[in-house]
Amino acid sequence: MYQTTLNAVPATIDFGPDGPLLNGEPFTWDLVKLTDRTYHILYQNHSYTAELLDLNAAEKTVSLRINGQIHQVQLKDRFDLLLEKMGMSDAAAAKVNNLKAPMPGLIVGINVAPGDVVSKGDSLLILEAMKMENNLKAPGDGTVKTIRATKGDRVEKGQILIEF
Repeated sequence: MYQTTLNAVPATIDFGPDGPLLNGEPFTWDLVKLTDRTYHILYQNHSYTAELLDLNAAEKTVSLRINGQIHQVQLKDRFDLLLEKMGMSDAAAAKVNNLKAPMPGLIVGINVAPGDVVSKGDSLLILEAMKMENNLKAPGDGTVKTIRATKGDRVEKGQILIEF
């Protein structure tokens, strides 16, 4: 089960044997990929054009433009929900020692250097994966200790890219 928030409106997503469920109800749609970042959606006889503006894997947030309007989506999986229920969600996010690659890809840009002081949300580097450039941002405040990747490096999922 996942809990998502779209523009501050919560919803639950689950995957049952008969397909996806949105807030416990069957969810059927037709999705066609137009470009690397653009999709056409048919849902309940309505047509939507969705464009992926930003994907932040560390914070589990997505910024979408749907029919010209920008929407912010946040996703929580069962582990996030469990930590939140136990009152540990902030504790788990407070101490970050490094930034890991969220997926395999190619480093196409590095925006920081060792010794730089960064704030949560600052752009650290750009990882190209699946023909999309992903802006990896600082998960918290800190000082860059070491950069373990260089521009042009191919990296694997989970590989440490920056130490704080």
